[in-house]
Amino acid sequence: MDPTRDHDMRALLRRMFDAGLDAVRAERVLPPHLPAPPAGRTLMLGAGKAGAPMALAVEAHWPADRPLSGLVIVPYGHGAPATRIEIVEAAHPVPDAAGQAAARRILEMARGLGPDDLLLALLSGGGSALMAVPADGLSLDDKRAVTRALLRSGAAIGEINAVRKHLSAIKGGRLAAAAWPAPTCALAVSDVPGDDPAVIASGPTVPDTTTFADARAVLAHYRIDPPGLALAHLEAAQDETPKPGDPRLARSRMTVIARPADALAAAARAAESAGFRPIVLGDAIEGRAAQVAQEHARLALLHAARGERVAILSGGELTVELRGRGTGGPNHEYALALALALDGAPGIWALACDTDGIDGATDAAGALIGPDTLARAAAAGLDAARRLADNDSGNVFAALGDALQTGPTRTNVNDLRAILVNPRMR
Repeated sequence: MDPTRDHDMRALLRRMFDAGLDAVRAERVLPPHLPAPPAGRTLMLGAGKAGAPMALAVEAHWPADRPLSGLVIVPYGHGAPATRIEIVEAAHPVPDAAGQAAARRILEMARGLGPDDLLLALLSGGGSALMAVPADGLSLDDKRAVTRALLRSGAAIGEINAVRKHLSAIKGGRLAAAAWPAPTCALAVSDVPGDDPAVIASGPTVPDTTTFADARAVLAHYRIDPPGLALAHLEAAQDETPKPGDPRLARSRMTVIARPADALAAAARAAESAGFRPIVLGDAIEGRAAQVAQEHARLALLHAARGERVAILSGGELTVELRGRGTGGPNHEYALALALALDGAPGIWALACDTDGIDGATDAAGALIGPDTLARAAAAGLDAARRLADNDSGNVFAALGDALQTGPTRTNVNDLRAILVNPRMR
């Protein structure tokens, strides 16, 4: 293979990823959705990986003569200096004491609003873990234990958040209920399949349709045995989350200002400008990373056999059932499983990355593969199939130099996967 042409395909994949990121950055998408200032004061509260740039965008476009204050929680390393609001860093994906303390302050600040004030809520992926206020009678350790078990189980984000809401004093509409009678305007960057407002950051400002029974069913399905106090709380089923029609949420509105489909559309335009026909499989794909990779490999091989020059794009949130002791997230696992399924097929390259810049517990956004990935792994003494079985895809790509390092992107519309099929480059 001509290494120069291989480099061109890898460079194109990175341009596609960067185009997707640029399309969903807060400074670009947030300003047109800002509400008019209220008669009273505006309290800006929120949490998530996009929290800092969202807050700075509000500050930059809010009238200087109108009151604005508040607090936004972001992951460690995602902060930024602000002038009118406070930005607090905390742990993700498992909550810590810093997040709990800041979230308690958010809840108390919301309770101080009046009917002429406004709660401006800024929500993005990661908000569920960052804004952690355990329900009465529960400890942070109880929530941490359940969160860890859910993350290891391979449960979908909607299932995880159904449990989180029912162990929380702030999620599932409770933040907007605390702010009542003040109106709530929530602006959200979606990282969830289907852009469901009730799932983004566990829906702290919108009605919740899930129940305590749903939360118990999720834990039973994944055979998770929660701490005794958490189980007792779920079984007691008292103090349900606010449901549709709850008058405390009658003045609450949410607008999704950036979504996975926006990033995919931008990546598709970049591919098309390079001469590839985009095929967008959807922005809400869920499932086990290795299984989805096998399906996508079959599709890529089909187009290659037809001699078609295409870019196969997909988004959503894949999961990994942790059974080994290695390192790597869903995108690393997808990429390695895809390489194995393609088995060195010529003319096919791919990228799988999380748009927040962090895949699983690694410091990489994801990985790149090409026709030579398996051969290079074997030459380096890496058994790709065995590493995949041990959930050790991250170390494979780190050793090959094919892990994609972006650092925190300060946005989050979940995974972006792209497969370039170029039969002319055999």
